[in-house]
Amino acid sequence: MADVYLHGHHRSVLASHGARTAADSAAYLLPHLRDGLRVLDVGCGPGTITLDLAEAVGPSGEVTGIENVAAPLEHARRTAAERGDARTRFELADVMGLPYADASFDVVHAHQVLQHLTDPVGALREMARVTRPGGLVAVRDVDYASMVWHPASEGMTRWLGVYRHLARLNHAEPDAGRHLVAWTHAAGLTRLTPSASLWTYATPEQCAWWGGTWARRALESTFATQAIDRGLVTADELADISAAWRAWSTHPDAWFAMTHAEVIAHA
Repeated sequence: MADVYLHGHHRSVLASHGARTAADSAAYLLPHLRDGLRVLDVGCGPGTITLDLAEAVGPSGEVTGIENVAAPLEHARRTAAERGDARTRFELADVMGLPYADASFDVVHAHQVLQHLTDPVGALREMARVTRPGGLVAVRDVDYASMVWHPASEGMTRWLGVYRHLARLNHAEPDAGRHLVAWTHAAGLTRLTPSASLWTYATPEQCAWWGGTWARRALESTFATQAIDRGLVTADELADISAAWRAWSTHPDAWFAMTHAEVIAHA
């Protein structure tokens, strides 16, 4: 069964993903990185985390970011050029059949990837295959059911229900975070260091950015087109959801948090 990426690669999605850094999205992994390591970043998107990982492994390290479609790779290469990074490679590849030899990398990392796959256990096995003995497989995924916010919003509650329903229609798992330990065990990885962390949006600037991002994505991204095509919402309902995000984003008491699970598996 083919994987369906729920978000798509509309510019509103790439702008949101392009704001991510290793500090806010891979802090659990950073202490394990050192100069000279070879790193594979699976599902690298616009490459901002990938390029931060490249800085963490120094000039003698090697980092490769992969995506299974070309659009985000073009964005990632532009970002690398803007940052003066001519070493990091961005390549077209699929995690379900990585074009690399066994034991090719010291670290294989995936951020917000497993939640979109129909076979996350198979993906973890493939990630482990290309990791050298003694190396690390590092994964981090959100748990959508953990999302909480204030003040209450009927439109945002509707958005979350539609999102989780749509993900499951795609045979994916929106609440992936709670499954990471089980999935890594099922993939044959038993030496695990699990953890969890939050993304929190609480300042006026943070809420304006996060709410504005989803106000656009609710109308413009693949989430919107898939939700309409599957008969889960109408265009008018999506407009109401977008308006709810904008209303929340400017509320003086706005607050939003979500839990991410993290696992470092020692190959």
